[in-house]
Amino acid sequence: MLVKRRQAAMQVAERLHCVEDAIDQALARAAEFNATLVTARSDAGLSAIVGHEAFEGAVSAFAALARARGEIVETHRRLTETKNLIGLRTLAMGDETTKPAPGAQASPLRIVA
Repeated sequence: MLVKRRQAAMQVAERLHCVEDAIDQALARAAEFNATLVTARSDAGLSAIVGHEAFEGAVSAFAALARARGEIVETHRRLTETKNLIGLRTLAMGDETTKPAPGAQASPLRIVA
């Protein structure tokens, strides 16, 4: 039963991270688009009223993405609580590199270019 819970949790976590990444990418692209709208209008020497309604729509879409990010962050928090409730606490496993022997001298720090 625990194995099935872990597998299910891993599937959910993988998809959750994909959604989080997608929203962040969409936010970044939307921010770039909004910046382009402002600079393109200015570079073309157009009045601020030209295309303003389109700009407001783009800003509204950006705000909706920001709200979606907040919702998925809250979903992540709730899933963490759920994971703990069903007995799947996080374990620190470490990495696969070997530890230096006790008393071994660490390599000195140096300035790099």
